[in-house]
Amino acid sequence: MNNNEKMNSFNKRQTNRSIVGRCLFLLCTGVFLVIALRFTYIAVFKKVNNVNLSEQAKELYTKTNVIRAKRGTIYDSSGQPLAEDSNTYNIYVMLYKSDAQKDANGRPLYVTNKDKVAKALSKNLPISYKKVMKIISNKKAFQVEIGAAGKNISITTKNKIDKYNVTGIHFEQQQSRLYPNGIFASHIIGYASGNSDDNLVGQMGIEKRFNNLLTGKNGLIHIQKDYNGVQLPNTKAKGVKAKNGNNVYTTLDYRLQSLLETEMSNVNAEVHPSTMNAILMNAKTGNILAASQRPTFNATNMEGIGNIWRNTLWQDSYEPGSTMKIFTMASSINSGHYNGDDTYLSGRYAIDGKIVPDWNTNGWGRITYDKGFALSSNVAMAHLEQQMGSKTWSDYINRFKFLKSTNSGFDGEQTGSMQFQYPIEQANTAFGQGIQVTALQMIQALSSIANNGYMLKPQFISKIDNPNNDKVIKKYNKQVVGRPISSSTAKKVIKHMEDVVYKPYGIGSDYKIPGYKIAAKTGTAQVSDGRSGYASGDDSYLYSVAGIAPANNPKYILYITMKQPRLTGTKTPTQLMAQIFNPVMKLALEEDVNANNSSNGKIPDVSSMNLDKAKSILTSNNYKYAVLGNGNQVIDQSISAGQIISKARKVILMTDGVKTMNNLKNWSKYDVYTYCHMAGIKLNAVGDGYAYKQSLSPGELITNGKKVTVKFK
Repeated sequence: MNNNEKMNSFNKRQTNRSIVGRCLFLLCTGVFLVIALRFTYIAVFKKVNNVNLSEQAKELYTKTNVIRAKRGTIYDSSGQPLAEDSNTYNIYVMLYKSDAQKDANGRPLYVTNKDKVAKALSKNLPISYKKVMKIISNKKAFQVEIGAAGKNISITTKNKIDKYNVTGIHFEQQQSRLYPNGIFASHIIGYASGNSDDNLVGQMGIEKRFNNLLTGKNGLIHIQKDYNGVQLPNTKAKGVKAKNGNNVYTTLDYRLQSLLETEMSNVNAEVHPSTMNAILMNAKTGNILAASQRPTFNATNMEGIGNIWRNTLWQDSYEPGSTMKIFTMASSINSGHYNGDDTYLSGRYAIDGKIVPDWNTNGWGRITYDKGFALSSNVAMAHLEQQMGSKTWSDYINRFKFLKSTNSGFDGEQTGSMQFQYPIEQANTAFGQGIQVTALQMIQALSSIANNGYMLKPQFISKIDNPNNDKVIKKYNKQVVGRPISSSTAKKVIKHMEDVVYKPYGIGSDYKIPGYKIAAKTGTAQVSDGRSGYASGDDSYLYSVAGIAPANNPKYILYITMKQPRLTGTKTPTQLMAQIFNPVMKLALEEDVNANNSSNGKIPDVSSMNLDKAKSILTSNNYKYAVLGNGNQVIDQSISAGQIISKARKVILMTDGVKTMNNLKNWSKYDVYTYCHMAGIKLNAVGDGYAYKQSLSPGELITNGKKVTVKFK
């Protein structure tokens, strides 16, 4: 190749390099401009692929916490809490040591002294020092739990542990439900428990029926924090407030319910019936003032919940026996067929070749129908049914709303059933066999007898209010659901029920209450064997009593059933039920008298006061009082402020000090029960009247779960 050719080749290569260089420069310049424009866009608009970077950064360093809404409280009629929210805590211990694991004040969040941690936990929880040390000596774990001993810790226990002021112990708060009265209308109040989202959900009773109203709406709070979890300066917490659930006020009377529970427990322990029910209604309003069942359970610790889940007041149907005769008599009178002076031959009565026997199969000879009712004669009722005719009797069964729901609103309410095809079956229903009813149906039907013929719906709820704005969102008023009989018929039936108690041949004399006129009807029914027949044996009966008082102006109805008690022979079924009926009805009547007594007064609010000041106020108003605890500050009073009571009743003041046993001599049964409830003592009440002997000595230290036996005469 000559020199010219070499020069041309060199120049060509130089030209190519220049072109490539320029292209590379232009490409780099273009890329740089694109990147610059992109960053400028991001800087100005703060968006990438439609994602707002500013908002994303905020979210990255923003902590969102849920503010738990409070579940509504369930109260008795006077505002005494029966179910309310509480907080419990689970414990965990942080072991990992790092400078990052410190709070805003620089205090370590991890364990710095194992010995102190072990002492703080073992002294206050059911776990040994040695076991705690073993758990917190785990060198591989970041944090540890201490098992069942560290679950569901109360605020009181938490505060005790906090006083040790040790690092590393942490408490995780969780929502729980508190039932401060233990066995107290448990199946009616029900209970609520946490679900997978740690929200409380009603599982039975009022807690379930009104779950949507009781459940609040959780709130949220957003806080901007740095990487150490400390809130950024010049920032404010934002969020949505929690809305607490609505409060439910029941019609239950705390005093009457408490006494009913005590007396039910005493009889239950004595004869162990398979089931037992009691229900007290205000005859003027339909309000249920007290209601209970056995078996029951303690909603505080869930003890006994496995014995029986259903509410036997409305989920059990049964043959009522002779208390059904109240409605047979009412139907006969109201339909114009009854003549009490007419006579019949008692003992046995043949219908279509089948025999209706009296409980006294020999009978009492030829007697009047009036006397037959007082003696609880089946034959008398069979005759009355025959005289009315099955069509008329069936019509009255419908008028009294048997075989129909009371529309209580609670789950699983039964409607009952009836065998009514043949004449003997029709006659049997007249004395309470071959017809199935519920306790709630019976109390509803009885209201027509006690309320001048007007039948009232049983009410368990008085009102529902919204705690967020203090407004009543629903009120439950008296509801008349029918008028099966006239006022004159109702009065005549009550007169016949008085004969059961006061006539020398009446079989209800155990239900006399001095100072008050009582109308009652007892019942004994055979119990089904589940195979279209009846169980046999002395303990195979359902006993019952329906009572109305005062008979001359009815205000209360009390209905009790006791199924298959194990009788010992020392007391009759009537005497056993009177152990419940008499004190509960007496307290209701006394409260009614007290409420209208001009010498009564309205209880002042002395809670949260200094003890000396509280005592001075009560003394100046002539109220009797007793003090529970040796503190100087009143934290609770046994009778709610504003209540009108007899000044003969005792106001119990609970203080913030150590509790020791009072001298209960000459205290009323109700005052003793109230005292024991406030003190957290289990009461075994023996006898009636006023206290004269107690198993715990005055001045003895009171601890939770302690038991005391008090004898009355």
